[in-house]
Amino acid sequence: MSPSPLLAGIDIGTTNIKALVFDTAGRVQASSSVPTPTHYPRPGWAYHTPDELWRCTLTVLRDAVSQLNAAGTVSSIAVSSMAESGVPLDAGDRPTAGIIAWFDGRTSSQAAWLNKTVGEERIYAITGLSLKPIFGLCKVLWLKDNDPESYAKTVSWLNVADYIAFRLCGEKATDYSLASRMMVFDLHRRAWHSGLLDETGVSRGLFAEALPSGTLLGRILPDVARAAGLPSRVQVTTGGHDHICGALAVGATEPGTLLNSLGTAEAVCIADRRGWLSDVFARQGYTTGAHVARDRYYILGGIYTSGACVEWTRNLLGANVEYGTLVSEAETAPPGSLGVHFQPHLRLGNPPNNDPESRAAFIGLNADVTRGTLFRSVLEGLAYECRLCLEAIVSHPGIDRPKRIVAIGGNTRNRLLMQIKSSVFNQSISIAEVEESVALGAAVLGGLGAGVYEDIDSALNELTYESRTIEPNAEQVEIYETGFQTVYRGIYPALQTLHERLGDFRRADR
Repeated sequence: MSPSPLLAGIDIGTTNIKALVFDTAGRVQASSSVPTPTHYPRPGWAYHTPDELWRCTLTVLRDAVSQLNAAGTVSSIAVSSMAESGVPLDAGDRPTAGIIAWFDGRTSSQAAWLNKTVGEERIYAITGLSLKPIFGLCKVLWLKDNDPESYAKTVSWLNVADYIAFRLCGEKATDYSLASRMMVFDLHRRAWHSGLLDETGVSRGLFAEALPSGTLLGRILPDVARAAGLPSRVQVTTGGHDHICGALAVGATEPGTLLNSLGTAEAVCIADRRGWLSDVFARQGYTTGAHVARDRYYILGGIYTSGACVEWTRNLLGANVEYGTLVSEAETAPPGSLGVHFQPHLRLGNPPNNDPESRAAFIGLNADVTRGTLFRSVLEGLAYECRLCLEAIVSHPGIDRPKRIVAIGGNTRNRLLMQIKSSVFNQSISIAEVEESVALGAAVLGGLGAGVYEDIDSALNELTYESRTIEPNAEQVEIYETGFQTVYRGIYPALQTLHERLGDFRRADR
């Protein structure tokens, strides 16, 4: 009997780059991780260099493979990454510029130009994306406007996961889930939209062919196979958007299940068989995209700085303070944190408050506030913000409140955050004990492309993992309901005008 195949999944994340190898049941056989190299040349700017990302990827892949007793049984590799970040390449496939990070704020003028030239309603009707500076087209236009020499040399633009797959196998392609974050992809035709490209002056030839996730691209390049310690027969397939790969790993591919993916950013995602395109969703900042599960769509909202808020708070309170200490102190603080509330808008407003001027805020601070109450208020603010995001989605006609909430991601290990969130929602939350669900979702897509799994349903039936359920704290549900309805809902509207004035103040010439 031949040994069972192993599947490699790579996750290029905002914080870390990871390579994991799984068996066909989704059990981890090997793993490796390094921090994602990110450069911050000035306030509001952030970028990665393509060669650094590739070197880190090869390092973690080689390290993970070295842990295996049977590296020769690895059958496939697929890559997942953060969306909205791309690699510009010249005719010799050399990078012409750095990778503007998905959260980089420099592209606001390009978004304003698109609104004036094309119009946010037209963009949303075609792409399912509300007009925001983070999306890929804005980064292409920034390069065109600000570095015309590099742009003139650029003949192709690959999303980060696509670039790593290209370095692995030499084939250029993207998948529908990442393509649908570029803001020039026709969501329902699943093809690049020639009209939008013409209107924005961007060449159609810049973008690789868009394919379903899990499409076979080819074999790993011989020199890469040798460097990684892999057999030359390993197949490389298209991967996908990180949050959506995570949804696949835990079976959140049908209506009725809310995926809550908690990382540096937080996703609130509901799958559907229709691509919801609503003017209300557009104004509120939600997006609709192509799922990595074939013939599925999703509605996506979330918190752009979820885990980032927790890390930011820890640094403010003392970078040497252990998370466990902060959580323990916050657990002793009363629910409602003595009236202190926190709005988690560190970079911009989150759906449904689609406002790039909005910023984070504490209200209700007083002399009785301790480190524990302050930290608890941040966790409560994240839970309130997540509920606000979901409430707006399910208020849309035809979208039912999810009967099941599944949570994944590193921040599910924050026991207090998950308990608060369950009480704020007054609903149980199932935490999937999946080690690195994003990488597992990518590995499943690799297995599909390599023929290890017949289809997604058979893959999901084969995956085995534990889960634990967090139940609401009955004594705190009413407290949080009152806090949400009477205080939290009013914070954004009360501060909106002030934050607009602060934006003008920041931009004023001095």
